[in-house]
Amino acid sequence: MAPSPPSSKPEFRYVFYASTLTSTLHTRDLADILPAIKDHHTNACFWIDIHNPTDVEMKQLQRIFHIHPLTAEDITTEEPREKCEALNDYYFICFRTFESDATSPNYLQPIGIYILIFQGFILTFHFGASTPHSANVRKRMMHLKDCLTVTPDWICYGLLDDIIDTFVPLIRAIEFEVDSIDELVLILKESEQSDMLRRIGYCRKKMMSLLRLLVAKSDVIKTLIKRGVISMYVYTVYLIKVYTDHVVAMLQSLNHYEKISSRSHSNYLAQISIEMTQTNNEINDVLSKLTALGSVLVPMNLVTGMWGMNVKVPGQFQVCVLSSQILVILYSE
Repeated sequence: MAPSPPSSKPEFRYVFYASTLTSTLHTRDLADILPAIKDHHTNACFWIDIHNPTDVEMKQLQRIFHIHPLTAEDITTEEPREKCEALNDYYFICFRTFESDATSPNYLQPIGIYILIFQGFILTFHFGASTPHSANVRKRMMHLKDCLTVTPDWICYGLLDDIIDTFVPLIRAIEFEVDSIDELVLILKESEQSDMLRRIGYCRKKMMSLLRLLVAKSDVIKTLIKRGVISMYVYTVYLIKVYTDHVVAMLQSLNHYEKISSRSHSNYLAQISIEMTQTNNEINDVLSKLTALGSVLVPMNLVTGMWGMNVKVPGQFQVCVLSSQILVILYSE
């Protein structure tokens, strides 16, 4: 019997975490975690991480947690715009991360994460490729369980923290690449920098992708602080404010590197133009020498050709003095 092909869906689509449980609950269907929701709905903070929910499951979640229809629509349609909305019972946050696998054809493509922060629990939704952010936050909570009071706003902070931290190594790599290009573009010769234009283009493309992902994040965080400061812990608000400055700093760095790469691009094109001008001057110099040589050889070839024909030529049988006189007349003209 042939083995069945692997399923494209992840093995577990629902992960249930509660502050009173020693481990997380991983399930394939919503029905498997409904008993756990009823047990912890009033006496503990819990978190449900949902991956690729179906339309039927989304309607069930909407009914169980009283999710607004517009919020459910934004989640099911994978709203691309990053935002923070305050409703009667919860805060709704659209935040985007990206595909971090460099071998994937969708590398750096945006992936939406949708966060619903209630008074005693939190729901997160994401579609498409799985992201490591939820697992990283759960590991962090397990490590800090002896000194951490888990709250929905802290889980939200942990997710935002982990998402923003994924930009740091990419920005650092861009910094090294831009500095390298800026130094090499004026040092290497034309034969040694055949891939320089490709490197500049790829680096600028990566910067544009990161800028598009980062540009709205500071506004989302500021809105979250402004609207959620009453119900959030003071320390959590402070941590989120720190990341507002962090996002602004990363945006400034990317804009600075973009200016440097643009200048390097202009310098590279200017250097190519100068080298092409020098090459054209060398070619013109060679052609002028060939022209001078041709101006000497063509009259000689004309005379030898005329007197080398197999016909009677005037003066053919006279002494060589006549030929010498003809040559003198030709050159004097």
